[in-house]
Amino acid sequence: MVWWLATTAAPWVVLPLPLLFFAGLVIAHARVLNARDRAARAVSFYERGLARLEERWAGTGEPGERFRAPDHPFADDLDLFGRGSLFELLSTPRTKSGEATLAAWLLHPAQPDEIGARQAAVLELTPHVAFREEISILGPDVTGVDTAALVAWANGPARLTARWAPALLAALAVLSVAMIGVWIWSGEPPGALLPVLGVQGVVAWRFRHAVHEVVHGVERREHELAVLTELLRRLERETFTSPRLVRLAEALASTGRVPSIEIGRLARLVDVLASRHNLLFGPIAAVLALGTQLAFAVDRWRARCGPAVKIWLDVLAEFEALSALATYTFEHPSDPMPEVVAGRPRFDATAVGHPLIPKHRGVANDVVLGGGAAHVLLVSGSNMSGKSTLLRTVGINAVLAQAGAPVRAKALRMTPLAIGATLRIQDSLQAGRSRFYAEISRISQIVALARRAEPSERGVLFLLDEVLAGTNSHDRRQGAEAIVSGLVDLGAIGLVTTHDLALADLVARPGLRAANVHFEDRFENGELQFDYRLKPGVVQTSNAIALMRSVGLDV
Repeated sequence: MVWWLATTAAPWVVLPLPLLFFAGLVIAHARVLNARDRAARAVSFYERGLARLEERWAGTGEPGERFRAPDHPFADDLDLFGRGSLFELLSTPRTKSGEATLAAWLLHPAQPDEIGARQAAVLELTPHVAFREEISILGPDVTGVDTAALVAWANGPARLTARWAPALLAALAVLSVAMIGVWIWSGEPPGALLPVLGVQGVVAWRFRHAVHEVVHGVERREHELAVLTELLRRLERETFTSPRLVRLAEALASTGRVPSIEIGRLARLVDVLASRHNLLFGPIAAVLALGTQLAFAVDRWRARCGPAVKIWLDVLAEFEALSALATYTFEHPSDPMPEVVAGRPRFDATAVGHPLIPKHRGVANDVVLGGGAAHVLLVSGSNMSGKSTLLRTVGINAVLAQAGAPVRAKALRMTPLAIGATLRIQDSLQAGRSRFYAEISRISQIVALARRAEPSERGVLFLLDEVLAGTNSHDRRQGAEAIVSGLVDLGAIGLVTTHDLALADLVARPGLRAANVHFEDRFENGELQFDYRLKPGVVQTSNAIALMRSVGLDV
């Protein structure tokens, strides 16, 4: 029956039916694929969470290598970025600007008021696991939405300003379609068809360079725009109570436009633009000069919404960073929020541990600096006893605290602290720089930081590992005494590790306000044993000879 109708009486009634049926199948198939991909992303979300809870997350997330800065005073020293880093443990954002915001919070300590605002926002988001899951799985899979490039494009100058061109192109497209329909119906091509197509071609050629500049910034980014649309739509539906989250919600509405609707419109335009490369649709798009028409529409969108794009994406980036800290808070319920207060430099931690060391293996210690306690702790101990780990523990918890995150401690009270460390100082063959020169250059950077800092507003926390180990004992003693006393005189607090027990005598220097602490080891059944417990005083044992003998050296 269908064949008879299609070949005789009513072909234009019957022929669309298979096309409509096929279109319905395509839509249904797309929905099934979307549901499958969404389920897969949900599974991945919980698998990543389980990996973090089971301490097998290292190497499975975003390491943030692009945020590494060799000259930063503590980023490499405290393992902020790279495989198994703090950033990899924390990072859950889906946009590159969200990752950049989180990285900036780790690299640049905030003020107490800002820290308090972030803490309140994080605590509000912490119990909303389902909400964070939705944020994680919305939209198609992308490796990372490049929001910075989108903001740069959105704020670019208008390129397609000719008002007559869109109307002319639309009219010519309608004429072309009508004449092609007449051609199919009658079997004879209208004589005006070629001139109309020619005029379309001339107009498209006239604007080809501007069209390329307009679409270049967003072409083939339909998946990224789809993710942004879904993220913004979900964020717009949520209500908040903490001041920071309320402010972010108000910022989204401050432009007078609904961000998800506007980004969704751009996503649809870009999606149709991308379809021009389809083998079946490409010829139709060419006949309609669709690329040029859509470029005009995209440029109108940019003129209308461009200034607001940065506001929207900055809000989304900050929300993603807060959500990342909330995820960490949820997964570490025993880690408290620290108290960061104004005042003279101070770091007062009870049972502080390292957040990158599995909790069942980590050993917590009390560390008190500043206030009525010592301003400098001189840490002695044998190899592998835990000296460097102690410095990293203090530093990384200070980073977490000033980012607005919970800390690995029973309690922490501290003032705002700029951090300077020498834990991963290395020589450089390319730069012609020895390790000793690299170390004193970093120390000079820390001293300059202390000179610029106002101790009553933000002091300096210095973490000097094996201070001046690259020189002789006499110069080390003289240099270390001058450096440490100079930093203390500038209002700084910190820890200094050393194998040179002669440096332990620095505590006797008048006005230094220093104390000796140490880690011990012991030999049991031919093996070195460490308890990693910080004890007062100077270490009385050494394991260097035993270690050399354990690897076969005849000493």
